Amino acid sequence: MKSRWNSLLGLANRAGKCVSGEELVLKEIRSQRAKMILLAEDASANTKKKLIDKCTYYQVPYYTVPDRTELGNAIGKEQRVTVAVIDNGFAEKMKTLFDQ
Repeated sequence: MKSRWNSLLGLANRAGKCVSGEELVLKEIRSQRAKMILLAEDASANTKKKLIDKCTYYQVPYYTVPDRTELGNAIGKEQRVTVAVIDNGFAEKMKTLFDQ
């Protein structure tokens, strides 16, 4: 069964409010367009460190999800290590789902 964040992330992706892939997400963080980041638990240590350091520096909230397959499926693509949500509305709703 899909959890609520999966469905909301899929909706955000269809609305064009998501960016996936490590380099594109880093670019969104640097340009301060990213409102929140989702990071797969099974990402490499180097990737995790790089993204978490950027999120911390630019004060972008980040959340970890179980694995890259689940994250990719949520946006209708193959495995994804990270996804940035670039819309305030979607990001705020998703934060409430993760903080429960």
